[in-house]
Amino acid sequence: MSDLPKQEWHPRHNPWLITLTVMMAVFMEVLDTSIANIALPHIAGSLSATPEEATWVLTSYLISNAIVLPMTGWLGNHFGRKRVLLTCIVLFTFASGLCGLAWDLPTLIMARILQGFGGGAMVPIAQSIMLESFPAQKRGAAMAVFAQGVVVAPILGPTLGGWITDSYSWRWIFYINLPVGIFAVLMAKWLVEDPPYIKRNVEATIDYIGFGLLAVWLATMQIVLDKGQEADWFGAEWVRWFTAISAGSFFAFIWWEFKSDHPLVDLRVFKNRNFAIGLLLMTSLAAILYGTTAQLPLFLQTLMGYPALQSGYAMSPRGIAAFVTTFFVGRLVGKMRARWMLCFGFTMLAYSSFLLANINLQVGMVNVIWPSIINGIAISFIFVPLTTTTMSQLGQAQIGNASGLYNLMRNLGGSIGIAFVTTMLARGAQTHQALMVGHLTATDPAFTRRFDAAKNLLSHHNDPASATMQAYAAVYSLLDQQAHLWAFVDNFFLFGILALAGIPLVFLFKRPKYLKAPAAAAH
Repeated sequence: MSDLPKQEWHPRHNPWLITLTVMMAVFMEVLDTSIANIALPHIAGSLSATPEEATWVLTSYLISNAIVLPMTGWLGNHFGRKRVLLTCIVLFTFASGLCGLAWDLPTLIMARILQGFGGGAMVPIAQSIMLESFPAQKRGAAMAVFAQGVVVAPILGPTLGGWITDSYSWRWIFYINLPVGIFAVLMAKWLVEDPPYIKRNVEATIDYIGFGLLAVWLATMQIVLDKGQEADWFGAEWVRWFTAISAGSFFAFIWWEFKSDHPLVDLRVFKNRNFAIGLLLMTSLAAILYGTTAQLPLFLQTLMGYPALQSGYAMSPRGIAAFVTTFFVGRLVGKMRARWMLCFGFTMLAYSSFLLANINLQVGMVNVIWPSIINGIAISFIFVPLTTTTMSQLGQAQIGNASGLYNLMRNLGGSIGIAFVTTMLARGAQTHQALMVGHLTATDPAFTRRFDAAKNLLSHHNDPASATMQAYAAVYSLLDQQAHLWAFVDNFFLFGILALAGIPLVFLFKRPKYLKAPAAAAH
């Protein structure tokens, strides 16, 4: 890697102006991964669709988004990063307007597919531009700003989406992208420029076979993750077929990309130890982040009885904590060993998960807000040093390809986390209910006391037979609540274990070379 210093390049414009420009696009795109979730019932009712059909509004976006993500490096090298970024912002903005105008569900799904294609390459291209615009020692500060978009946006998305939907219409969650997108295009056209080494692969032929295998692998896997629980996973024949097709196309894709002279995705970047470890840690972090984001509102709404908007407000301190903490973390990167920051972050992430594993049906709002704040702080201490350390051993020309893969694993990790939550909540509640129902017998003192109290209370307003039936229903309802509570507790506990499991991997990172010798800043 001795030739890397020759590749060091600096943009003509101020890197922070470039950062502001690309972050408008990043925040807009990442926000749309979660802002539509809370509006699904409104979308379904407005377009005469069932709630199950409306979930394709989310799934279609994630599929098209995932397909484009790993192609980002090739797209940037073939067409130029500036051209790809501008095309992505224009396509995303146009598709957002089409989503708002959608007159039926198929139109909205097609618009969301277009939006996913536009947004897929937008985030890794923006990350690549930011990493290349700053010298290696200042990339931590740049990634702190990037983290504010990538980490905070999905947390604030449900709250903002709920407020817009309740106050105006679900269509405005898409219309708000229009002014941001137009301004981002004008700024990008003025400020963003392509590094000289981007033109290296401009003559490369399109890897059609690689693209086909990639599309089949990611599309089938995303559908299985999103719809598997509804179909009882491998109990459904189509899930078994889709899983087999996904696995087969995955291995075929890897074989073909290593064989191809001009691969769509350069998988040789996995030979870099920091990058391979970083991808594994990012996948687990995303699973915890998105899993917790999906699980907490469910707990607050289904068991605690909070309205949707109020449950969103309860999540807001997490996003605010992450937003504020990234400012300080960005200044620490390069001055403090990244492994100690990562160890602190994963420890705090585990601690917040274990705190949430102590919830019960009598907890107050503060018992949810405080662990959420710790969670937001922990994510900032992980995301910023993890991104800079993962990319620290790569040359500038490798960053575009690596950013696409890095963001792909962030998205897939989030999908895995959400699929895990929905599955374990349903299966866990059934398991705990089966264990507890054995106590609903006449020989159990706790059951008889609760049953007699309910029956005596209800007998004042009903005949004895009706009071008995209603007492049984009341006790069973309480048991069902407790069973679901234990399912939530189990999930939070497992998230804590997963966070602790990341700590040993942190010590496998090589130390960034620019911390050892300033002369090696090109790394």
